[in-house]
Amino acid sequence: MIASPSPVDPAVFATLQAQFGDRFSTAAVVREHHGRAETFFPAMMPDAVVYPHTTEEVADAVRHCAAHGIPVIPFGVGTSLEGHFLALHGGLCIDLSQMNQLLRVSDDDLDCTVQPGVTRKQLNEELRHTGLFFPIDPGADATLGGMTATRASGTNAVRYGTMRTNVLGLTVVLPDGRIIHTGGRARKSAAGYDLTGLFVGSEGTLGIITEITLRLYGQPEAVSSGVCAFETLRGAVDTVIQTIQLGIPVARIELLDELQIRAVNRYSGTDLAERPTLFLEFHGTPAGVAEQSALFGEIAAGHDGGEFSWTTNTEERTALWDARHKAYYAALALRPGCTGISTDVCVPISHLCDCITQTRAAIEDSGIIGPILGHVGDGNFHVVMVFDPDSAEEVSRAKALSARIVELALAHGGTCTGEHGIGMGKKGYLIEEHGDAVDVMRAIKRALDPAGIMNPGKVFDL
Repeated sequence: MIASPSPVDPAVFATLQAQFGDRFSTAAVVREHHGRAETFFPAMMPDAVVYPHTTEEVADAVRHCAAHGIPVIPFGVGTSLEGHFLALHGGLCIDLSQMNQLLRVSDDDLDCTVQPGVTRKQLNEELRHTGLFFPIDPGADATLGGMTATRASGTNAVRYGTMRTNVLGLTVVLPDGRIIHTGGRARKSAAGYDLTGLFVGSEGTLGIITEITLRLYGQPEAVSSGVCAFETLRGAVDTVIQTIQLGIPVARIELLDELQIRAVNRYSGTDLAERPTLFLEFHGTPAGVAEQSALFGEIAAGHDGGEFSWTTNTEERTALWDARHKAYYAALALRPGCTGISTDVCVPISHLCDCITQTRAAIEDSGIIGPILGHVGDGNFHVVMVFDPDSAEEVSRAKALSARIVELALAHGGTCTGEHGIGMGKKGYLIEEHGDAVDVMRAIKRALDPAGIMNPGKVFDL
């Protein structure tokens, strides 16, 4: 059953208005902020926005919505890329950004518990004095609740994994307002179904995550970062494959194609060779990172790689990764005044070169500007499509290109999304990828959310 369409009678919100006071809003500017995303979709605004501070307040708001059939849309800081928080049917947006407390840290057990509004940068700043850190880095300073809900990963995933492997337990408010706790602090358990894994990546369609227990890691004694350009894309990708096969514990390994390097040079003032390029980082002891860097340099040289320039200098490393994290804005600067949408796919690394080569050909055929970059250590890559949003013809070509990129990834045994999630944008591809398994997902959704109020219209249609 689809949740009731907008608009919701304002009188229905009177109880929430009285309970939350100035933390409840129906102001147009607030609703608009929570109803626009970097997607092909137009703005879809909620009827109201509420800012809870506790799990109990979230549960109160959800119970009220359940009683009146009002859709509920969770919101972090709005960095998701597939329309996850657009209010397709109106309703109440529950903005979790003010639930931003680090609740507990255990130095001995290497874990912590946070509220969902804590951002990854905030967490690492608060952990700095402990000698621990949280490694998942999707680029944007996303909230940990949003990162959990979308099963995010990023540049460090090749060594430290994704949110799936780093979330130990959750507190979740279900669509009927019940509060449950999943998982725990033990590093393994065989007790019952893996409900934590179910909610990680559920994109707000099964419940609202209000507390997250995370795995932490010791800050490495030494870190080295470096850059290596290659004559060919094949040489760069074969270097990645051999590096991983030999068990060299690389922490990050990023590929930027020629166009993306050109954009980075112009935007960040770097002077990199405009060729397929790998950015890398190694974590460990001073002797260990030196050995790992030297071994990588030898592998790269065997695949027509240029000089591998690496450094342990903090300022130089920061500048390198700052340029990488600004790659999206660098891509936009290739065509000022236009917009850009970043799409992502993931394939087995043995298929990476062929898939990227075919993707580059598809980009050229489309006439869309589209730099390629990716977390190639795990086969994940992105295309930033830069186009004029006011041109219906360009929007159509960009949509067709996005579809073609997914088709290529699926043909290579990959997935339609490695880390951005499904949201509204990739629902059709989910069916193409998983077939009848989507019916099982629908059955789980109906069992937990029979009224269909929890972020309706996302992941799949009922």
